[in-house]
Formats: sequence, structure tokens, C-alpha cells
Amino acid sequence: MDSFWGAFAGAFGLVFALDPDLMEIIGLSMQVTLTAVFLSCLIGLPLGAAVACFRFPGRTLISIVLNALMGLPPVVVGLLVYMMLSASGPLGVLRLLYTPAAMIIAQMVLVIPIVAALTRQVIEDLNREYADQFASMGVGPLDRLGAMLWDARHSLLTVALAGFGRAVAEVGAVIIVGGNINHVTRVMTTTIALETSKGNLQLALALGVILLLIAFAVNAAVMALRASAERSAYA
Repeated sequence: MDSFWGAFAGAFGLVFALDPDLMEIIGLSMQVTLTAVFLSCLIGLPLGAAVACFRFPGRTLISIVLNALMGLPPVVVGLLVYMMLSASGPLGVLRLLYTPAAMIIAQMVLVIPIVAALTRQVIEDLNREYADQFASMGVGPLDRLGAMLWDARHSLLTVALAGFGRAVAEVGAVIIVGGNINHVTRVMTTTIALETSKGNLQLALALGVILLLIAFAVNAAVMALRASAERSAYA
């Protein structure tokens, strides 16, 4: 029992002391995750909106694929990205394996389908609501797309936060393509797995506390954005 509470005491001690190793791991985690989410939104938001707005052959199939890919197993993604970036793979010449860039790519593969699928649903609902109004005003397809993306900005921020939540808690893919190399590719989730196996519960718990705080912050932000959107709708 003493060791149990001692581990928690040590973990909070690391957090409050701003332990350099702890800060380095958190900093790399945020760098990788925020970059992956930003790039995923650049791709996923327009993709999901285009699928929602435009009618073209294969549209239904793309929607089905996007929804199916939301549940991609991280270890499978990690394996596929590893094969692509390995020396014998098609992108091996870039020498990205076991770098933060490889981890960003793996997280993007996981997050893009989530962002695109959720965006498609949000924009599709708006498209049905505004279809007659846009038609009567003669609004072109691209202008319609831009208008709906702007009008749905609060909901799309929630979509981005959902992607962030998926990325920041991911361990399977990033440990395969990143290698969990100290001071190079060691992020919060991979460090928790490693330090727990080594019996270093203080650092693992400290990072677990930070992850929980991030999860609470993301959920609080989602709720705040929804409340803001509802107030705007009734204003």
C-alpha cells in the first residue's frame, strides 16, 4: 500500500516540479499530435465537405469507406506505414522511419477518416437545410462549400477536437513507426507502456495524469463549443 501511494506522490512530484524529461516527452507528444491533426484537417475537412455537397459516381462508396476507416486498428496502420517507409518500401528513400515525421504520418492515416466522415455528416445536414436557398440565389458549388464550412465552424472545431483525442491517446501505430527512441520519438503513450513494463510507475503515472488532464480539457472544449453554437443558433 505504501508503494502504491508512494508512486502517486512521486508522479505528482514530477508534474509539479516540471521534470525536464517529463516536459520533453509532453512537448514532443504535443508537437506530433497537433501537426498531425492540423494536416488531417487540411485534408479531411474539404474532403468530407466535398463528399457531402457534390454528386458524383462512387460518392456512396466513398462515404461507406470513410465510415469504415474510422475504426482502423492502430497496429495495422502502424504496420502499413512501416512497410511504406522501410528501406524496401516505396517511400524508403525519404528515410522517415523512426522519426517524428513517421509518427505524424501514422496519426494522419488514423485521423483523416474521422475528420472527413464527421465533416461529411455535418455539411450534409447543412446542405439539405440550405439547398433551396442556395439554388434560388444561384450560388456556385465552391461558394456553397465555403459558406457551409464557415457556417459549421463551431461543429467542425468539435470534429477537430475529436481527431485530436484520437491522435493524442494513440500508442500502437506510433510505437511501430517511431520505435520509442529516447529523446527522439518517445511520446506520452509509448513512454507509459515502456515505463510500466520497467516498473517505473512514477513517470508512467505522471504522464497518465497529464493525458487525463488533456482528455478533460478536450471534452470541456467540446462542450463549450457546443454551448456557443447553440447560443449562436438562438441569437
